[in-house]
Amino acid sequence: MSKTPYPLHTALSLAAAGVPVLPLRRGKVPFGNCRACADNACGGRPNMKSPGTCRCPGVCHAWAAATTDPTVVASPAWAAAWRRAVCVGYHPGGAHLTVVDLDDADAVAWARAALPATRTVPTTRGEHWIYQGTMPSRNAVRPGVDIKSTMAYARYLGPGTGTMADLPDTVRALAVKEPSPVRPAAHAAVVPASARRGECPHRTPAYLDRGIAMAEQRITEASSAIHATVYRTFLAVLSRHGRCGCLTDAHVTRLFTAAQTRGETLRHCTDAWTNARTTLGL
Repeated sequence: MSKTPYPLHTALSLAAAGVPVLPLRRGKVPFGNCRACADNACGGRPNMKSPGTCRCPGVCHAWAAATTDPTVVASPAWAAAWRRAVCVGYHPGGAHLTVVDLDDADAVAWARAALPATRTVPTTRGEHWIYQGTMPSRNAVRPGVDIKSTMAYARYLGPGTGTMADLPDTVRALAVKEPSPVRPAAHAAVVPASARRGECPHRTPAYLDRGIAMAEQRITEASSAIHATVYRTFLAVLSRHGRCGCLTDAHVTRLFTAAQTRGETLRHCTDAWTNARTTLGL
């Protein structure tokens, strides 16, 4: 990891622009708490939504240490940290920003296909996509994709290029947690006829086909939160049609195809289907 030239100068420039900053040491991590703040004995720093009462002048409490106050950034209490710092960090949520951290080429390719264009900043292996707006932070929302906004920090790598867009629902939906599957699904198997646990509610084949068509329409016509819409639709289909054994691979393929036309990958479709089945105990 290359060291940021003149990190204090960069930090002061960012702070003047309203971006809360903090020094990061080797490994792109914050400095550890001082002895008085070890194990959060002080109660935690109160700024940036932290509920604590700490008034420590040092660089403690990770993202909560980030500040726009130039007298703090350039203070003697922070001087030792800046001498050891290798780069500048910032708190995106404190600047009303959200960073979609794309860690590799595959993640970047997915973002270009699935997310609205916005300001981008090259990283060592991928890109940061920066949107205007805040949301909960969450790591590993997809392979190689982290969300950094409130209660998080990101490494400052330059101003980037492109016009910053407003935070879209497609990004907010990435932080919607789904139940973790009990085990990886080898394929999107449905409940076989031999495993039926109830009477079939389908009066005619058209009843099931109409339900699948409505589910396809719900996915393809969704204007936002596609990731969450796909999961909820799969859950609804399985809750109604998943226990009698009438669902076939052809029905599942129709649902997966509808989701993939909206930018979802086969892997996400399979995970969402498995998560829905696990939730319902299928």
